[in-house]
Amino acid sequence: MSAARLSVVTAVAVAAALTALSGCAEKKTDAKASDAVQVTATDEECKVSKTSFPAGHVSFAFENKGSKANELYVYAPGDKIMTERENIGPGTKADISTELKAGEYEVTCKPGMKGAGLRTKITVTGANAPKKTDPRLATAVAEYRQYAQSEADATLPKVKVFAEAVKRGDLEAAKAAYAPSRVGWETTEPIAEAFGDIDPKTDVRQDSVQAGQKWTGWHRLEKSLWQDKKIGAEEKTLADQLVTDLTDWQTRIGKADITPTGMANGAKSLMDEVANNKITGEEERYSHTDLVDFKGNLDGAQKSYVLLKPVVAQNDAALAKELDKQFAALTTLLGKYRTGDTYVSYDTVNAAQRKELSDGVNALAEPLSKLAATVAK
Repeated sequence: MSAARLSVVTAVAVAAALTALSGCAEKKTDAKASDAVQVTATDEECKVSKTSFPAGHVSFAFENKGSKANELYVYAPGDKIMTERENIGPGTKADISTELKAGEYEVTCKPGMKGAGLRTKITVTGANAPKKTDPRLATAVAEYRQYAQSEADATLPKVKVFAEAVKRGDLEAAKAAYAPSRVGWETTEPIAEAFGDIDPKTDVRQDSVQAGQKWTGWHRLEKSLWQDKKIGAEEKTLADQLVTDLTDWQTRIGKADITPTGMANGAKSLMDEVANNKITGEEERYSHTDLVDFKGNLDGAQKSYVLLKPVVAQNDAALAKELDKQFAALTTLLGKYRTGDTYVSYDTVNAAQRKELSDGVNALAEPLSKLAATVAK
């Protein structure tokens, strides 16, 4: 995925290409609620309507008045991502909801979807708001935490298989083990990226590497295996480092700060990840295993939704019905490209087929953008 979401570093040309491919920018919204924090972005500025507000549920109404695609992040100290929204096209709006405890944060716009962004410090005041008392939401969070931990636990052995193949110098075995080693990461990517120190070491692409940062992780090895077609001493060292970094992720994922709105926003961010990096073929540019990642993102988004569905169906039955429909449609569409226990190489998927996949992602992303606000009602 992205270079630290921090890591989502996508060139403007790519964003423009995606817009042309999909034929659909994020739809405008009309979130002007008096209690929402208005964030107005241009290519040079990120204006935040208020920089102090009470702890609890917080809504941000984002408007992109610039000429470039933009992103909104709310960072806690250490660049821990509290909420995010990617790929907000020029002239469009987006509503983002989250739960914030009392403390200091930074609201960040990223014109062109790259770099550290334009940051505004905010203060969340008062006693920390209690967790939502709805027992169904508490159950959803607990079950999602178990799901994320189980995905991490199942991933680490696959990463070790991949690393061992690299260390043996077995090029073909390493290629075969590469995509399976990434699935659990892709399903839990919003949590994985909340650990800002792990994602840049494991999942960064070459054009997202920051000044002074050494390129490590999956995609560095992907380039060696598919483009350079070689495994040397450096690659073997990088394989060991990948296991070390992902063991750290496995140990920490069960302790991540998870909220119902965070789950909902995470589901949306997973589909943004598909739109930004899988449909374009940018993510797995050497291996072309993008559709395996696509399925992982889709499964992770659907898991969050299914766990939240009892509350969603009560608060907005029409939204639940539409999400059921669009998840099923996109799953069926993606299934057309399945071959055995994996998916076809993405370089065999033509422009018309990519457009069809993009349309399916957009059809799901639009109702999914309403999930967090519905859960918070």
